[in-house]
Amino acid sequence: MRKNPAKRDNGPAYLLLAPIVILLTVFVVIPFFYALVVSFYDWSFYQESVFVGARNYYLVLTDDLFLESVWTGLKFALMVVPAMLILAFLFANVVKNLSPRFSGFVKTSVYIPTIISGIVASVIFVFIYDYTAGLANYILGWFGLEPKAWLAEVGTALPSIAVPAVWLGFGLTALIMLSGLHDIPESYYEAAALEGAGTWAKMRHITIPLMRNVILYLLVTGFTAQISQFELSLVMTNGGPLSETVTPNLYILNHFRNDVMVGNSIAASLLLFVVLGSISAIIFRVLNSEKAVDG
Repeated sequence: MRKNPAKRDNGPAYLLLAPIVILLTVFVVIPFFYALVVSFYDWSFYQESVFVGARNYYLVLTDDLFLESVWTGLKFALMVVPAMLILAFLFANVVKNLSPRFSGFVKTSVYIPTIISGIVASVIFVFIYDYTAGLANYILGWFGLEPKAWLAEVGTALPSIAVPAVWLGFGLTALIMLSGLHDIPESYYEAAALEGAGTWAKMRHITIPLMRNVILYLLVTGFTAQISQFELSLVMTNGGPLSETVTPNLYILNHFRNDVMVGNSIAASLLLFVVLGSISAIIFRVLNSEKAVDG
């Protein structure tokens, strides 16, 4: 009996998928369900666990600091992600029109901050924001302005942390944007030019619609990464001043280090997972990704 060709191809396909399925199962699926079980216990490394039902979730949801940390993470992402996407989009449009040799140099240069550790970047910007000898206050002095305690004042601490976050993520975002721009056929722009379309019309009716999937990807990954970040706020402010820069992951880290029972931290982690999933779903819904246009 003759075999179906499609069925003959399933074996190699399953074999190729097996490593990633195993890795996801071991490092994602099993830990997730184990964490879900542990979140219903007063679980400790040193004491016997006690089942407490949903008490850990209740304690987290009634903790004003956790709710404040989620709001802080959202504000932080709203500062970083739109600024990073707009700057990367403009930069990618400029680089696209450069000569191949010079554009290669520019792309390599702009990617360098991406490989820098968040800890190293934090230390660099702590010196930049230093009250007495920092570059930021030195520039203010040019305009006759008083120096600011950038990382110690309510109202400036969170935006000050957002700057290195944009710097760290800009390179990769710009290169992804540039890749998306190169995927748009030049014939579309040539046809639009023949119809008398200007630069803005081409961007509005060709570039932005055909970049929708790229923008969607960068929005989802950007919001997830920025709401989850904690290195910058840990090193630069340690959550201060007055808990203004306590992000959700920094809240979870502090509880994990300080609490004997870690069920509270795990419950907070799972609630953060729900928050991130909800935000991603909203972004997908707003951008209507299933109808995105591909070049």
